[in-house]
Amino acid sequence: MNKQHFLNRFMLQQANSTAPSTHLAQLQLTQQKPLKKAAILMPLIQRDNGLHMILTQRALHLRHHAGQVSFPGGRHELSDGSLADTALRETHEEIGIAQNSIQLIGHLSPLTTTTGYHVTPFIGFVGNSEQVIIDRHEVKECFEVPFSFLLNRKNFTKQHLVANKRRHFTYCCAYQDHLIWGATAQMLINLQRHLHR
Repeated sequence: MNKQHFLNRFMLQQANSTAPSTHLAQLQLTQQKPLKKAAILMPLIQRDNGLHMILTQRALHLRHHAGQVSFPGGRHELSDGSLADTALRETHEEIGIAQNSIQLIGHLSPLTTTTGYHVTPFIGFVGNSEQVIIDRHEVKECFEVPFSFLLNRKNFTKQHLVANKRRHFTYCCAYQDHLIWGATAQMLINLQRHLHR
């Protein structure tokens, strides 16, 4: 799949996409505290052999989700004009890609996490000449995965975990020496569903 093919499919489905994410939906009913707004970027980049998606591995010293594979992003700040601004700001802070080098094309339905965040995933294209500069305080590694691999549902398995004393399921996907799971994997599953709807 190339950039134009992705745009055609994504934009066609965007207008029809109204279904909320079912991932950990029960948390919305059981949360004791208000959900915190956050946003992430699912960055796509065109390479000679097709589209790739950029992911990060969080730094090992972080208090929450240390070492986990994630997308660049974070909590919405009052200085952010919108959740899209949050995703762009955090991407620049974490992996050094300038906001004006990212072409946002839309977003998926927000996803509620076990840690009390209501996360909006944005989709954006990064120019293939952009250089990644990671912030070692937040990111251990930045890597690319062929989008065709992430689009293949057979590369994902479903597992169960216990969070907040409740049993939930999570998708898992192994790519090389990385394990993609939890909210990151669910966002990829939601993108698959969006494109194949």
